[in-house]
Amino acid sequence: MVRARWALWVFVAVNVAIVEYLFLTAGTGKNEVLTVAKFFGLHAALLLLFQLLLVARLPWLERRIGMDRLTVWHRWVGFSLLWTVLVHATVVVLGYATLDDTTMGKTFLALAGVPASLLGMLAATTIVVIGVVSTRYVRRRLRYETWHGLHLLLYLALGLAFTHQLLETTTFASSVFAMAYWWALWLFSFSSLVVGRIVVPLRLNARHQFRVAAVVPEAPNVVSVYVTGRDLHRLPAKAGQFFIWRFPGHNHWWLANPFSLSAEPDGRTLRLTAKAVGTTSAGLRNLRPGTRVFAEGPYGAFTSLHRTRPGVLLIAGGVGVTPVRALLQEHVPGDFVVLYRVRDEREAVLLGELRQLVVARRGRLHLLTGRSSQGARPFEPHVLRQLVPDIVDRDVYVCGPPAMTAAVLSGLRSLNVPRRQVHAERFGLA
Repeated sequence: MVRARWALWVFVAVNVAIVEYLFLTAGTGKNEVLTVAKFFGLHAALLLLFQLLLVARLPWLERRIGMDRLTVWHRWVGFSLLWTVLVHATVVVLGYATLDDTTMGKTFLALAGVPASLLGMLAATTIVVIGVVSTRYVRRRLRYETWHGLHLLLYLALGLAFTHQLLETTTFASSVFAMAYWWALWLFSFSSLVVGRIVVPLRLNARHQFRVAAVVPEAPNVVSVYVTGRDLHRLPAKAGQFFIWRFPGHNHWWLANPFSLSAEPDGRTLRLTAKAVGTTSAGLRNLRPGTRVFAEGPYGAFTSLHRTRPGVLLIAGGVGVTPVRALLQEHVPGDFVVLYRVRDEREAVLLGELRQLVVARRGRLHLLTGRSSQGARPFEPHVLRQLVPDIVDRDVYVCGPPAMTAAVLSGLRSLNVPRRQVHAERFGLA
């Protein structure tokens, strides 16, 4: 993980340095304002390409850093891109308005008649739409499937931005080196996207031919789906990871959801367990054995590969227990303690299985019930230390709703648990 992060940061630093060099050697714009616009335009292009690499789901990068962390970076880069694009567009209009001694409104309309500028405007508008639907306020009010569909507009923005930069020769073709650099970066980014999003998933599914083997209700609103296929013993999946699942005969092809494996892969079947919260998850109980499955993955660094200590603390909240249950089943040595947070014991998914696994491991299970609104605060630092006195000497795996995960991470920081021992899997996906 450390080497992967260093490699990524070196890649970022080198490309930022190159872009700064290109800006300084490309000459000034038609006025000082347009020179500033060029500065923001170059950095917007670079941010867009970084964004493309973060969503490419490259196996080497994802398995070492984890999609969870890459998703956080994707979000920050995305909002940085949004503001950079807005500043670039505004300053371009202002620069030409100053140059022509006219209003910004008239300048905007005039620029809209220029193909290169119009494509840039359309790309900027698309990025703004994606940014708006990605804000927490809007995101929480959209179904996952709707948000995911709107998020795919990123690819439209990429095409528009690429064509805009290609036609805007003052930056793309300011020198032979500049042209070679931008072509190489765009080709590398697009090929990474094609490999990670198309080639790898198609090869995976052609090889394994995934099918639904059985559907087992676990609770009134929770169901487990067993998936089988060819040569599953050759699938490099580990306990704690997740796949992005599609059920083409059951839902539209663009409807996909990330579900963690709720059992350790045994080379014969994969099991996912999901709570009915959206169109795809609510319809899982209606799947029939033999239904075709299209899966992408495995993804996630929430695995025992990143353990640093012999003792392990597993903390789960709600249906976030699924990867925790798989980790508990994995045949690796260690002293395991499990904290399972639910409002009521009746909501504790897979509780019976957890108890059996904990007994088999001679570990400890604490079921933490109660509502936060009624004063239940099980992840305060003093409570965590009371439940797990040696918590500082353990690897801590956390999976649950965002509010719970944030509370746990805050408590761990207060207890000075080293960051390298903390492994968090948050709900959500870019």
